[in-house]
Amino acid sequence: MRKVVLFIAMSLDGYIADSRGGVDWLTGQGDDSENVDTYSEFVKGIDTILMGWNTYHQVVTQLSPTKWVYEDFITYVITHNECTFSEQIRFVNENPADLLEKLKSEAGKDIWICGGANLVQQLMRNDLIDEYYISVIPTLLGSGIQLFGNIEKEIKLKLRKTQTYNGITDLVYTRR
Repeated sequence: MRKVVLFIAMSLDGYIADSRGGVDWLTGQGDDSENVDTYSEFVKGIDTILMGWNTYHQVVTQLSPTKWVYEDFITYVITHNECTFSEQIRFVNENPADLLEKLKSEAGKDIWICGGANLVQQLMRNDLIDEYYISVIPTLLGSGIQLFGNIEKEIKLKLRKTQTYNGITDLVYTRR
């Protein structure tokens, strides 16, 4: 069965966006030549992306307005908005847990939970995330959009891998 993987970056104090929703702080502590290309390695194992409307909107209006950066994948955008489907982007108005259960039963590679916090928290409540790949950025924001928020029950994890570069720490956990 396909794994569901959260692959995301957060500040040291647990935020995925600042108080204005911005992500321009997603950098290391200095020389970018020290960066490791974890993204390219990660995407070799996925073929499907799940994201919320706010994440989709930020990608197409701010981060990459001229080109869909996830063109090699099928992307499901959870939204109540009426939007036109394309071959690569599918807008769905259904319970994310139900959609994910359907996708997991289909053949394919792993499924990437790209964001945002609301979607992540819904999937965590249903214990549907198999692997947490979190890049901790050396920044304290103090406020903004929290990745985990208040979870309703304990989720036990097992640390599988750590890696550091340019002040960033990658933490990879699986469910126990």
